[in-house]
Amino acid sequence: MVSFGLFCLMGYSERGTAVADVLTDTVELVRRAEAAGFEAAWFAEHHFSNYCVCPSPLLMVSHCAAATSRIKLGPAVLVVPLYHPIRLLAEIGMIAALCRDRLWLGIGSGYQPFEFERYQADLGQSKERLDEFLALMDLAFTNETFAYQGRFTSIPQASISTRPTQLPPIWLAGDSEATHRLAARRGFVPIITGRAQGPDYLAAQRARIDASFAHEGMADRPHPLGILRFLCVTERAEEARDYLINVRHQLRLAAALRNRQQRMDGGMLVAQPVENEASLDEMAANLAVGDVKTVAARLAADIRASAATHVMLNIQTLGSTMAQARRTIDLFGREIRPRIERALGGLAR
Repeated sequence: MVSFGLFCLMGYSERGTAVADVLTDTVELVRRAEAAGFEAAWFAEHHFSNYCVCPSPLLMVSHCAAATSRIKLGPAVLVVPLYHPIRLLAEIGMIAALCRDRLWLGIGSGYQPFEFERYQADLGQSKERLDEFLALMDLAFTNETFAYQGRFTSIPQASISTRPTQLPPIWLAGDSEATHRLAARRGFVPIITGRAQGPDYLAAQRARIDASFAHEGMADRPHPLGILRFLCVTERAEEARDYLINVRHQLRLAAALRNRQQRMDGGMLVAQPVENEASLDEMAANLAVGDVKTVAARLAADIRASAATHVMLNIQTLGSTMAQARRTIDLFGREIRPRIERALGGLAR
């Protein structure tokens, strides 16, 4: 069974864009996605630039919970090492209470040196800090009181007053064997991004994840997987190319932040070409951008190749328009999803 979610990066490409407009537009798209039958909406977390104006995805979850009634809501993802772990646990518990069964919890260890350095955090310790956070979560959410002595955190006897009676589903982002094996051991859902690549890349990623699960003794057990894909229904070749240029711009900024190659103009990131990046023609062949028929066929191919059980759809990129996003969400519900269901034999529901 395949479900679909709206992925909200919440960035901008034009200097002077009002943050209030970005956030208001995001809430409108989440409502529209709910009406179109999307199962979930996801909110990114990033800091210090126009790449993403959302420093607290849990705040977006809380706000959108009041603005919607059915759709699942989740951070994608909480960068755990950038938080005080006890504060984060208390806030997760509070959001879980507000959302009841609508919270899907996405977590990760982070990947951007640009952010870690400005939080005075050590990226080299990020996976160990995530591991320690999970151990602390086990104690704090399963006991009325607890104490903890770890490498990074020392907590005297305490109680999380907002501890949930049941953990929400947990999704784990990351592209390493260690992350995938952690997901296997803990029963978390791995999340991967296909970037600008096509089905062959996704199939290779799935094989790597399957190997990690096999190392944890789960070779014969099916396991869910979330993938992140770009999506836009366009009406003309020129519009498709413009959207792909915006995708390339977004991917360039992400690569610069990942590789400590960011160039800033004040608070604005400056996009720079990336070594061995996909050409616009290659992106056009790989991504679900074009008319309804093309988009449905590309997404069906991605799902087959990855055996994904959930697809996060990055519909509004940096610089793309609300008109494109509205049209794409509406057409996805009315026409694209039914085509995918037929192509996959009814699995996409």
